[in-house]
Amino acid sequence: MNLQGKRVLITGGSSGIGLAMARILLTKGAKVVISGRRADILATATDGLRSAGDQVWSIAADVGTTEGRATTLQKARDALGGLDILINNAGGARAGRLEATSEAEIEAMVTVDLLAPILLTRAALPALRASGDAVVVNVTSGIALVGAPFYTTYAAVKAGLARFGEALRRELKGEGVHVLTAYPSGTDTPMMKSNRAGPELGFGREAASDVAAAIVAGIETGAFEVIRGGEARAQMIALNRENPAAVDERFLALKPALEEAVKDHAAL
Repeated sequence: MNLQGKRVLITGGSSGIGLAMARILLTKGAKVVISGRRADILATATDGLRSAGDQVWSIAADVGTTEGRATTLQKARDALGGLDILINNAGGARAGRLEATSEAEIEAMVTVDLLAPILLTRAALPALRASGDAVVVNVTSGIALVGAPFYTTYAAVKAGLARFGEALRRELKGEGVHVLTAYPSGTDTPMMKSNRAGPELGFGREAASDVAAAIVAGIETGAFEVIRGGEARAQMIALNRENPAAVDERFLALKPALEEAVKDHAAL
């Protein structure tokens, strides 16, 4: 896909991977709308993006609500004059043991990480079909491919979003709308600030700009998926398929340190 002139909506676009994607897309000539819940942070992000391109707008709305999704989509279409690329990037996490995770936190993850992107995509499909050359990008997580202890609900919703994307790609094949699924590994973003786990526990930190560049390249080449984490992640994914008991044993050895390091990880 040639990104010149493409009309893009990025949810959760005020920081992290979303913001980095917006900057790259603008440099490639795309028109970009970023959305998020906080107007002040969005305004700062939008001002900063104008150095990469002046075709950028922001929408303060919560895509976890029916009204927020409707507002986001309508204002994006008004600003852009249509829609070619929808990037479902907004998300949230709460780590810790399942029984120590509140019902409200579980519901928030299900809503923001799974329900919201499904419903926003559903609402955006008429505009994407009208484009004739459109893409939906679902930003999931490496934990969707290898479930990690203390991230049970997060793994569930991100894996659900990944399979949603795979099924939708097949549903829309031949109809002018492609679907790409991205699986970032640990990334240096505001969402990860309260996670104290390091590389020794499987949580390295990749630059958001590198993850964003890989996803944008995937859009350009029509990739089905973008998996980050390098050879170590690829080996873990393969081992998890071939010998999941071995992965269980690896996590067993890490459990005490991992639980302590992630118990305060909250970004909802």
